[in-house]
Amino acid sequence: MPNVTDAIGPSPAMVQRQTLNTTLTHTQRAVLRTLVYFDIFRHPLREDELLRFLTMACPDVRCVKEALGTLLRDGLLVESSGHYALSDAAAAVRERLAGERRARARFLKAMRMGRFIGSFPFVRGVMLSGSMSKGVLAVDGDIDFFVITTPGRLWLARTLLIAFKKVFLLNSRRDFCVNYFIDTEHLGIEDRNLFTATEVITLVPVHGRTTCAAFFTANTWAADHLPNAPSPVTAHLREGAGPGQRSLERMLAGGMGDELDEWCMLRTKDRWRRKFPEFDAVRFDLALRSRRYVSKHHPRNFQERVLGAFAQGLASFEQRTGIPVS
Repeated sequence: MPNVTDAIGPSPAMVQRQTLNTTLTHTQRAVLRTLVYFDIFRHPLREDELLRFLTMACPDVRCVKEALGTLLRDGLLVESSGHYALSDAAAAVRERLAGERRARARFLKAMRMGRFIGSFPFVRGVMLSGSMSKGVLAVDGDIDFFVITTPGRLWLARTLLIAFKKVFLLNSRRDFCVNYFIDTEHLGIEDRNLFTATEVITLVPVHGRTTCAAFFTANTWAADHLPNAPSPVTAHLREGAGPGQRSLERMLAGGMGDELDEWCMLRTKDRWRRKFPEFDAVRFDLALRSRRYVSKHHPRNFQERVLGAFAQGLASFEQRTGIPVS
């Protein structure tokens, strides 16, 4: 999705509504919260998407449809071409459709690249993440990958992938942005909130049927935030390592591989500390988590920015409408 906006823009319909009947149902409030969240990205939603990202359980899309009818009547949201937003839906829909066209144009290449990443030593699972996993791509957008490795070889796998990017792709991230790694013994995502739940349930599995399925099993907590979201399908994925992959893994087995993996981690972590001296320990761990079983390279701290913008958006909506939705 597009980058986070600096502020949640007010809707023309969001005037002071102290006289408005504020006895909204739980579903109506949940719909508004979901639209506030996606308004951060100027990403209007269809009815089926509202159901998927709703923060309360609903039996089917009819409960969303009924809530939308009331909210449209009261002027609390707007609709354009079957998409819903808090404001300026027509412009947001045009932006979204353009982003979808860009994503479709690069999707097959992204899948091929993901399967190629899956052929690297110690890689056991690969999934599309970021905006591409939501079906949109900015003009200058990168294709992001979430990578799962064997235990004790995460940093070796990461170093080999980064070396490939630097040498053969001239360090371009456009089609090869590997910014999050975990290993098969630590599949549960540590940060558990609406942002990470949204990222988990929108991941697009590319390689490693068993590993990707185990990942979603280990992260069923996401349903606490998004109870209507179906688990991604993994049955069609390729499984197993190729001959070349197995040969390189045998060469890097044992104590030498252990030492090399730790050396790669320490060197990378030291370089990140020098590059981002303004990060205290808490912020460094959140944005640049570096342990033997996880590597997270999000220096812009997107999670913190999104959650902050969401809280601001909820407060802004409540102030302008007099309707509590938090």
